[in-house]
Amino acid sequence: MPILPSEGTAPPSQPPHRAREIAESFGVDPERYARARPRYPDALVAAVLDASPGRSVLDVGIGTGIVARQFRAAGCAVLGVEADARMAAFARERDGFDVEVARFENWDPAGRVFDAVVSGQTWHWIDPVPGAERAALTLRPGGRLAAFWNVDRPSPELAEAFGAVYRRVLPGSLAAGQWSATGEARYGALTTRAADGIRASGAFGAPEEWHFDWERTWTRDDWLDQLPTTGGHTRLPADRLEQVLAGVAEAVDAMGGAFTMRYTAVAVTAVRASRC
Repeated sequence: MPILPSEGTAPPSQPPHRAREIAESFGVDPERYARARPRYPDALVAAVLDASPGRSVLDVGIGTGIVARQFRAAGCAVLGVEADARMAAFARERDGFDVEVARFENWDPAGRVFDAVVSGQTWHWIDPVPGAERAALTLRPGGRLAAFWNVDRPSPELAEAFGAVYRRVLPGSLAAGQWSATGEARYGALTTRAADGIRASGAFGAPEEWHFDWERTWTRDDWLDQLPTTGGHTRLPADRLEQVLAGVAEAVDAMGGAFTMRYTAVAVTAVRASRC
């Protein structure tokens, strides 16, 4: 999946949480989203639960239930909050999750409290300070907030092959520039915003950043299946998307029809203070 800045195409002057037309574009094809998007390392799920007081979980931006299914499989009771009614309906109908439709910053917990508030590939769409304040309101003392993202770490050869396609088809776009970023530049802005929001809320202990490395081998068809679900692609005109997909298909074919992508799942996490 593309690096984090391209999860949305908001201009640099506009924080992601204000780009609602992008944030709410992912529900256009929830079945593809559920099928094609990668899950998260089991070690991340275990670490969050080991550091939480119990197994009641609120999934912010549940989407199609990718994160929720992993936490439910680990023995958790999961409630979802989702701004996109299409995604919420899919998670209810496919997996039977209880999902409430609302922007998290405005969601009413109605007195309910949880052991963990989690958010996979979603927290950058949340206004960071009100989001942290709402999370604190829903967590019991000692409960844990964990916002996490899958960050891809392509090899130089892979980055150049894909970058050439985007520079040709989408010159000057964030998607074109993403493949030259390395290290913390691939995720630092978003994790910094999340940590700063947690600190500014005054409701948590010091935020921590956890890293979990993993990798996946993608076939050409699997990679092309997931590309239209990512923020750099959901709102492209159909003809431009087809050009991107054709160019990427050629690049993967030149690699033998498949490639291995290394990832780091990066989590920003903190414990709700006893008093807030």
